[in-house]
Amino acid sequence: MASYKTNEFRKGLKVQIDGEPYLMIEMNFRKPGKGAALFECKLRNLLRNTILSRTYRGTETLEAADVEEIDAQFLYRQGDMFVFMDNTNYEQYELTSEQVDDAAKYLKEGLGCSLMLYNGNPISLTPPNHVELEITECEPGAKGDTATNVTKPAKVETGAEFQVPIFIKEGNIIKIDTRTGDYVERVSN
Repeated sequence: MASYKTNEFRKGLKVQIDGEPYLMIEMNFRKPGKGAALFECKLRNLLRNTILSRTYRGTETLEAADVEEIDAQFLYRQGDMFVFMDNTNYEQYELTSEQVDDAAKYLKEGLGCSLMLYNGNPISLTPPNHVELEITECEPGAKGDTATNVTKPAKVETGAEFQVPIFIKEGNIIKIDTRTGDYVERVSN
């Protein structure tokens, strides 16, 4: 299997430590007055989402993780399982609600997203940066309430709730930024 030398270390690198995949989220190079260069790394475990801090000398190597990202489509939810389909070979993958985590509030049937596979098994998903969702429930805005940045809670078709501007009504389609969970704009009436 491939390995990375310390001079190839960089943010975003996927490596394997003690048989588990890690994502390098931070890497700092330090050259003390005497001795070998040091590479201080922060790594996030891709299975457990924990953070690990390690320091490597200039001569060490790390094994590359067998991690790949594929384009997939969300098909349906069945109990605690979310079913996705690979867009290239139509193979289906299942993720648990723990693996999907917060992304569940953006998932509607047919939504394209990115699945991360480790040794051929799905471990996490990344929804697109923006999704369009239909408002299914929200209170009507108070007439004459034109103060800036007034928001109200609104329920969308996935069952999630977001803060939206006061002028949004049931049936509107809104765009949500999945990285922050914030309302972006109204797409249609």
